[in-house]
Amino acid sequence: MALLEIKTAGDPVLKQISAPVDKIDKRFRKFLDDMYETMKSGEGVGIAAPQVGVLLRACVIEVDDKNRYDMINPVIIEREGSVVDNEGCLSCPNLFGDVERAAKVRVEFTNRFGKKKTLDAEGLLARCIQHELDHLDGKLFIDIAKNITKGRPNRNAKT
Repeated sequence: MALLEIKTAGDPVLKQISAPVDKIDKRFRKFLDDMYETMKSGEGVGIAAPQVGVLLRACVIEVDDKNRYDMINPVIIEREGSVVDNEGCLSCPNLFGDVERAAKVRVEFTNRFGKKKTLDAEGLLARCIQHELDHLDGKLFIDIAKNITKGRPNRNAKT
């Protein structure tokens, strides 16, 4: 596996809308594994393809070191509630801010083996899903965050 270059705020690729993935093959699964290794090396809990310069609708999430989600062409189909919490981002090093997100989400996606899945999520997983899907639409958390600060807070990992 290879570590990929993480694009940072100011790189135009992060402001573009990603295209749907139309082919899931061995090469694409290797790309997902490379994204995962890149995310882990940066101590993140999520990473989207645009963050490594690839404009495809795919992200990898692992918030608990137990359940890894490779989400291809994900779509949030339900949102419930609202919660504000602090976020960071691998593409915005050392920046953190308060972001309002849905407390619960239901997301449909295709997994790395081409199977359609539905996932109900809350807490950090729901926040991470929303954060990564924003990347697929060319949005950074700093575009919607309040109280942006520099430094590393004691809560929530980078996504």
